[in-house]
Amino acid sequence: MSGRSDRIVPLAVKIVVSGGLGVGKTTFIGAISEIEPLDTEAAMTQVSVGVDSLDGVESKTTTTVALDFGRITLDPTIALYLFGTPGQDRFSFLWDDLVEGALGTVVLADTRRIEECFPAVDYFESQGEPFVLAVNRFDGAERFELDEVREALGLGADVPVLECDARERGSVRDVLGALMDRVIGVRAAAPKRRVAMVR
Repeated sequence: MSGRSDRIVPLAVKIVVSGGLGVGKTTFIGAISEIEPLDTEAAMTQVSVGVDSLDGVESKTTTTVALDFGRITLDPTIALYLFGTPGQDRFSFLWDDLVEGALGTVVLADTRRIEECFPAVDYFESQGEPFVLAVNRFDGAERFELDEVREALGLGADVPVLECDARERGSVRDVLGALMDRVIGVRAAAPKRRVAMVR
């Protein structure tokens, strides 16, 4: 009898969840993760006053200071590993390491603080990697048409913009599905772009 295991080892796929402070990244990962999510939440202290803007999220008492991490097995052959970035600009130096090797990104947006989304959108557009924008719906927040959000952020027609509720597993699953569709579309188009450049 061989000592080898016949257990299938799933392909590991890295996905990044990003966005500004308080948009729901930790909640998003926690809603879908099949393991107890790892987070690096720390209490917000007086030191952050005047540095981290809490306009619109005044009740927030903790914040991610390094990363969030979760996992979801899609089937026996594929496991998604979710890495959440910290939202504050002062921790953006961590982003390069967190996004290395990622297949794609979910950028979460909060329409109460849409300006907090610009650093993440700018960063991932500059990386040239596929991302989707998910508008997290907060109770009591004014609702906007998705086309209005797209226009406000200056997103091209090729970037999917969709609604989500980061507290609901099904909603998070739909966002991740949209990201996978976007990744497949970008990868399928890549050889055509290379051929066109050669001509």
